Amino acid sequence: MLTRAFAPGDERSLVAAWNRSLTHDPTTAAWFRDCVLLDPNFDPGGLHVAQVDGQVIGCAYAVRRLVPLARGTDLEPEAGWIPFFFVVPEHRGSGLGRRLLREALDFLRERGRTRVDFASYTPNYVLPGVDARTYPEAWRLLGEMGFTTLYSPVAMDRTLVGYAAPGEVRELRAKRESEGYAFRAPADGELPALIRFAADLFNPDWGEAIRKFQDNGRLVVAVREGIVGFAAFGAYRGIPERFGPFGVDPGERGTGLGKILLHETMTRMRAEGLHSSWFLWTGEDSPAGHLYTRAGYEVTRRFHVMRWQGDH
Repeated sequence: MLTRAFAPGDERSLVAAWNRSLTHDPTTAAWFRDCVLLDPNFDPGGLHVAQVDGQVIGCAYAVRRLVPLARGTDLEPEAGWIPFFFVVPEHRGSGLGRRLLREALDFLRERGRTRVDFASYTPNYVLPGVDARTYPEAWRLLGEMGFTTLYSPVAMDRTLVGYAAPGEVRELRAKRESEGYAFRAPADGELPALIRFAADLFNPDWGEAIRKFQDNGRLVVAVREGIVGFAAFGAYRGIPERFGPFGVDPGERGTGLGKILLHETMTRMRAEGLHSSWFLWTGEDSPAGHLYTRAGYEVTRRFHVMRWQGDH
């Protein structure tokens, strides 16, 4: 058994081993190429692979920022991430997972990183964190390696079969429109302001997701003397049924703009013939989580965003 840094030619075997290991979250060669190998932060020295007889049997990926996430952000010099790790079933229990994780942590620590998160690396995370129900061995190993839980987001889904916006939402929208609000797709000239709105008030990654959009029809903005909220679908990996990002100016909360934007987006999704709406990340007990629940979304998975800090 050999552990070493990733080398060209490993990709086919690595994807095959991934799909044998992370059976609830299979990937494709295209995703691995686009979101790992072509990520501007990719360093082959951080992708630790284990190999037997020329075949990858496990890996752990360590990454740190080599370029800023977005304009106006820094390299987060203390931060590193482990977006994924795995060991094929027949080699589990041998200590290989622990060995690969230790090598990934050492890679980041030797480069000055004093905190390492699993698995919330943006823009190319696989899952928000570890799914303890689906991958209990990984959950236990992370804890044994000194990772502690920061927070526990949930994924939610909702069928769109038979969906129609409730009458109360239509009435609320009419009331807000009478007050001067408008809900529509943004014009091209509004996109720079929308990118700044999403990046500055919420997350730089959201601004970058909007920058890469190819279809304004999958964006909805709430406008009243400027943009005060937005919602999107199809922003990530081009998956049309994936809802988000989605945000309302904190100063406008309590007006129901989030409810209007959510239902307007679901209406547009249904108009495209989509059968479901889903997303990976929200706080179950947050205002957004309650909004989704009232709109008919149900929790489908729970994750734990975990952090290693200092030497363990």
